Amino acid sequence: MADLKVAVIGAGVIGRTHIDTLTRAAGMTLAAIVDPSPAAGDLAAEHQVRHVGDVDALLGAGGFDAAVIASPNDTHVPIAEQLLAAGIPILLEKPVASTLAESAALARAVETHGVPVLVGHHRRHNPLIKAAKRAISEGAIGPLVMATVTCAMLKPPGYFDTPWRRDPEQGGPLLINVIHDIDLLRHFFGEVASVQGTTSNATRGLAVEDTTAAILTFEAGGLATVALSDAATGPWAWEMTSGENPGRFPKHDATTHLYAGRDGGLSLPDLSLWTHGPGGDWTHRLNHRHLDWDWTDTYVAQMEQFAAVVRGEAEPLVTCADGIANMHVVAAIKESARTGRAVRLAELTADGGA
Repeated sequence: MADLKVAVIGAGVIGRTHIDTLTRAAGMTLAAIVDPSPAAGDLAAEHQVRHVGDVDALLGAGGFDAAVIASPNDTHVPIAEQLLAAGIPILLEKPVASTLAESAALARAVETHGVPVLVGHHRRHNPLIKAAKRAISEGAIGPLVMATVTCAMLKPPGYFDTPWRRDPEQGGPLLINVIHDIDLLRHFFGEVASVQGTTSNATRGLAVEDTTAAILTFEAGGLATVALSDAATGPWAWEMTSGENPGRFPKHDATTHLYAGRDGGLSLPDLSLWTHGPGGDWTHRLNHRHLDWDWTDTYVAQMEQFAAVVRGEAEPLVTCADGIANMHVVAAIKESARTGRAVRLAELTADGGA
């Protein structure tokens, strides 16, 4: 079977990650890099592939089977609409849109054209997450009672030299980081019914938040708390503990996610499972073991799943509907922070208000 030829749109940090991944993913090859910057031209020359400045030029030249959209967030929907109309399957980076109105337009385009879309919530492809999902699905901890997600990471000042990272509709840790944690909470425990959230920009003073905290209530029952700052120091961040991206983040021995069910507790990324024996309670010592898992490269696993989706051999592990649902939770947290009250997801309008 011939390799799938994949164009990567956007040559920033995540675009370069996808470009590198395509050199290692089975059955796929990099066909073109789409980005107007001279640096992207140099990168294309390094990989000996075509370089074009925009999607019009890419479509005009042809010679590719699928595309990765890793451009700035506010371009995701217009580029996706253009490619879907041309019948091109896409791996669309998160967040899928900048606003709920844009996400609704994206949903219409997906329904109209019926072209496969995989959303780039890459953590679902991580073997640690797959092992945790399997254990939870098999009842290892029972129904969710509570979960706690913590993330503290200190981004350098230069990170915010890129203008869109200072834009409240595109940047901030809610859309860039927390949305991944929201996706995992939904993946494990189902849809979110309501949120109570707050945000602060007091540490950096930028227009975007630097710190956020939220309580999520799930439709199936259970509560989760999420607290994250990209202006605080600590090892408690998925990027710094999971080993997903060793070339970019050093790995620390710390836990970031705690899930407690009626019958047991599970922590990540160490995959520690804690359970009582029959009739056990808090006066008894818990049994402890680590779940088994086999290491695979998360980004390669995602790209190879994309290949299976493009070929019609598999359904997307993370659908466009998933990406949009995650956007709704983020919008609800922002609305709750603005109004000071709990917000039900069903209340949200196209502009994110209630």
